[in-house]
Amino acid sequence: MTLVNEQVVLLSDDGAAIGVADKRAVHTESTPLHLAFSCHVFDDEGRILVTRRALGKLTWPGVWTNSFCGHPAPGESMTDAVVRRAEKELGLEVTALELALPDFRYLAIDASGIVENEICPVFTARAASPLRPNPEEVAEWHWADPAELGTAVALTPWAFSPWLTLQLPQLQSLPTH
Repeated sequence: MTLVNEQVVLLSDDGAAIGVADKRAVHTESTPLHLAFSCHVFDDEGRILVTRRALGKLTWPGVWTNSFCGHPAPGESMTDAVVRRAEKELGLEVTALELALPDFRYLAIDASGIVENEICPVFTARAASPLRPNPEEVAEWHWADPAELGTAVALTPWAFSPWLTLQLPQLQSLPTH
Protein backbone atom coordinates (compact mmCIF):
# COMPACT_ATOMS: atom_id res chain seq x y z
CA MET A 1 0.00 0.00 0.00
CA THR A 2 1.07 3.62 -0.45
CA LEU A 3 0.88 4.72 3.18
CA VAL A 4 4.69 4.71 3.42
CA ASN A 5 5.99 8.27 3.92
CA GLU A 6 2.47 9.71 3.98
CA GLN A 7 2.19 12.25 6.78
CA VAL A 8 -0.73 13.90 8.54
CA VAL A 9 -0.92 17.32 10.18
CA LEU A 10 -1.33 17.13 13.96
CA LEU A 11 -3.61 19.72 15.57
CA SER A 12 -4.11 21.32 18.96
CA ASP A 13 -7.60 21.22 20.44
CA ASP A 14 -8.33 24.65 18.94
CA GLY A 15 -7.34 23.44 15.45
CA ALA A 16 -3.87 24.97 15.18
CA ALA A 17 -1.20 22.90 13.42
CA ILE A 18 1.34 21.63 15.97
CA GLY A 19 3.36 19.12 13.98
CA VAL A 20 3.27 16.16 11.63
CA ALA A 21 3.29 12.40 12.07
CA ASP A 22 3.48 9.31 9.88
CA LYS A 23 -0.05 8.29 8.86
CA ARG A 24 0.57 4.62 9.67
CA ALA A 25 1.83 5.47 13.16
CA VAL A 26 -0.87 7.99 14.06
CA HIS A 27 -3.96 5.78 13.65
CA THR A 28 -3.92 3.70 16.86
CA GLU A 29 -5.98 3.19 20.01
CA SER A 30 -4.88 6.70 21.08
CA THR A 31 -4.95 8.66 17.82
CA PRO A 32 -4.02 12.32 18.29
CA LEU A 33 -6.22 15.04 16.80
CA HIS A 34 -5.25 15.58 13.18
CA LEU A 35 -6.46 17.23 9.97
CA ALA A 36 -8.53 15.33 7.41
CA PHE A 37 -11.33 15.94 4.92
CA SER A 38 -14.37 14.16 3.51
CA CYS A 39 -15.89 14.63 0.08
CA HIS A 40 -19.35 13.75 -1.19
CA VAL A 41 -19.49 13.46 -4.99
CA PHE A 42 -22.67 13.96 -7.01
CA ASP A 43 -23.35 13.05 -10.63
CA ASP A 44 -25.29 15.02 -13.25
CA GLU A 45 -28.50 13.25 -12.19
CA GLY A 46 -28.14 14.46 -8.58
CA ARG A 47 -27.18 11.05 -7.20
CA ILE A 48 -24.55 10.79 -4.48
CA LEU A 49 -21.62 8.38 -4.68
CA VAL A 50 -21.18 6.02 -1.74
CA THR A 51 -18.25 3.64 -1.50
CA ARG A 52 -17.49 0.54 0.50
CA ARG A 53 -14.05 0.71 2.07
CA ALA A 54 -11.59 -1.94 0.94
CA LEU A 55 -11.16 -4.88 3.30
CA GLY A 56 -7.46 -4.04 3.70
CA LYS A 57 -8.14 -0.59 5.19
CA LEU A 58 -6.84 -0.06 8.74
CA THR A 59 -10.04 1.60 10.00
CA TRP A 60 -13.60 0.55 9.23
CA PRO A 61 -12.65 -2.02 6.58
CA GLY A 62 -15.60 -3.13 4.43
CA VAL A 63 -17.90 -0.38 5.72
CA TRP A 64 -20.04 1.79 3.41
CA THR A 65 -19.08 5.46 3.59
CA ASN A 66 -19.06 8.76 1.73
CA SER A 67 -17.44 9.07 -1.70
CA PHE A 68 -13.89 9.45 -0.36
CA CYS A 69 -11.79 10.90 2.46
CA GLY A 70 -8.20 11.74 3.07
CA HIS A 71 -5.59 13.84 4.80
CA PRO A 72 -3.87 16.89 3.34
CA ALA A 73 -0.09 16.57 3.30
CA PRO A 74 1.86 19.13 5.33
CA GLY A 75 1.78 22.38 3.34
CA GLU A 76 -0.78 21.08 0.81
CA SER A 77 -3.93 23.12 0.26
CA MET A 78 -7.14 21.39 1.21
CA THR A 79 -8.57 21.69 -2.32
CA ASP A 80 -5.39 20.21 -3.84
CA ALA A 81 -5.64 17.33 -1.35
CA VAL A 82 -9.28 16.65 -2.28
CA VAL A 83 -8.46 16.62 -6.01
CA ARG A 84 -5.43 14.35 -5.38
CA ARG A 85 -7.43 11.82 -3.32
CA ALA A 86 -10.33 11.75 -5.82
CA GLU A 87 -7.83 10.58 -8.43
CA LYS A 88 -6.00 8.17 -6.09
CA GLU A 89 -9.08 6.48 -4.56
CA LEU A 90 -11.56 6.66 -7.42
CA GLY A 91 -9.59 7.50 -10.56
CA LEU A 92 -12.01 10.41 -10.72
CA GLU A 93 -11.74 13.97 -11.91
CA VAL A 94 -13.97 16.30 -9.87
CA THR A 95 -15.32 19.78 -10.53
CA ALA A 96 -17.53 22.26 -8.66
CA LEU A 97 -15.63 21.59 -5.44
CA GLU A 98 -17.34 23.38 -2.54
CA LEU A 99 -16.64 23.52 1.18
CA ALA A 100 -19.99 22.48 2.69
CA LEU A 101 -19.24 21.83 6.39
CA PRO A 102 -16.09 23.76 7.34
CA ASP A 103 -16.20 22.97 11.06
CA PHE A 104 -16.99 19.23 11.05
CA ARG A 105 -15.11 17.35 13.77
CA TYR A 106 -15.52 13.86 15.20
CA LEU A 107 -14.02 11.13 17.34
CA ALA A 108 -14.97 7.50 16.73
CA ILE A 109 -13.61 4.07 17.67
CA ASP A 110 -13.91 1.11 15.30
CA ALA A 111 -14.46 -2.52 16.33
CA SER A 112 -10.71 -3.20 16.45
CA GLY A 113 -10.15 -0.30 18.86
CA ILE A 114 -8.57 2.05 16.32
CA VAL A 115 -9.56 5.67 16.96
CA GLU A 116 -10.33 8.35 14.39
CA ASN A 117 -9.90 11.81 15.93
CA GLU A 118 -10.20 14.44 13.23
CA ILE A 119 -11.03 17.98 12.36
CA CYS A 120 -12.50 17.10 9.00
CA PRO A 121 -13.91 19.80 6.71
CA VAL A 122 -16.54 18.32 4.39
CA PHE A 123 -16.66 19.10 0.67
CA THR A 124 -19.09 18.40 -2.13
CA ALA A 125 -18.05 17.95 -5.75
CA ARG A 126 -19.38 16.92 -9.13
CA ALA A 127 -18.03 13.87 -10.99
CA ALA A 128 -16.35 14.97 -14.22
CA SER A 129 -15.06 11.62 -15.48
CA PRO A 130 -15.89 7.92 -15.26
CA LEU A 131 -14.98 6.07 -12.04
CA ARG A 132 -11.91 3.84 -11.97
CA PRO A 133 -11.77 2.87 -8.26
CA ASN A 134 -8.47 1.74 -6.74
CA PRO A 135 -9.13 -1.74 -5.25
CA GLU A 136 -6.74 -0.97 -2.36
CA GLU A 137 -9.12 1.83 -1.35
CA VAL A 138 -12.60 0.85 -2.58
CA ALA A 139 -14.28 -2.58 -2.51
CA GLU A 140 -17.59 -1.46 -4.08
CA TRP A 141 -19.39 1.72 -5.09
CA HIS A 142 -22.94 2.84 -5.81
CA TRP A 143 -24.68 5.98 -7.06
CA ALA A 144 -27.57 6.51 -4.62
CA ASP A 145 -30.61 8.72 -4.44
CA PRO A 146 -29.73 11.16 -1.62
CA ALA A 147 -33.11 10.79 0.12
CA GLU A 148 -32.92 6.99 0.00
CA LEU A 149 -29.36 7.10 1.34
CA GLY A 150 -30.52 9.38 4.16
CA THR A 151 -33.23 6.88 5.06
CA ALA A 152 -30.80 3.95 4.97
CA VAL A 153 -28.29 5.77 7.18
CA ALA A 154 -31.01 6.77 9.66
CA LEU A 155 -32.43 3.23 9.88
CA THR A 156 -29.14 1.27 9.87
CA PRO A 157 -26.36 3.58 11.11
CA TRP A 158 -24.25 0.57 12.12
CA ALA A 159 -23.85 -0.33 8.41
CA PHE A 160 -22.11 2.96 7.60
CA SER A 161 -19.01 4.82 8.74
CA PRO A 162 -19.58 7.01 11.78
CA TRP A 163 -18.49 10.12 9.90
CA LEU A 164 -21.08 9.49 7.16
CA THR A 165 -23.84 9.05 9.75
CA LEU A 166 -22.88 12.42 11.24
CA GLN A 167 -22.17 14.31 7.99
CA LEU A 168 -25.11 13.26 5.82
CA PRO A 169 -27.92 14.79 7.93
CA GLN A 170 -25.94 18.05 8.13
CA LEU A 171 -25.36 18.08 4.36
CA GLN A 172 -29.01 17.32 3.64
CA SER A 173 -30.08 20.24 5.84
CA LEU A 174 -28.09 22.71 3.70
CA PRO A 175 -30.12 24.71 1.17
CA THR A 176 -28.18 23.44 -1.89
CA HIS A 177 -28.38 19.65 -1.17
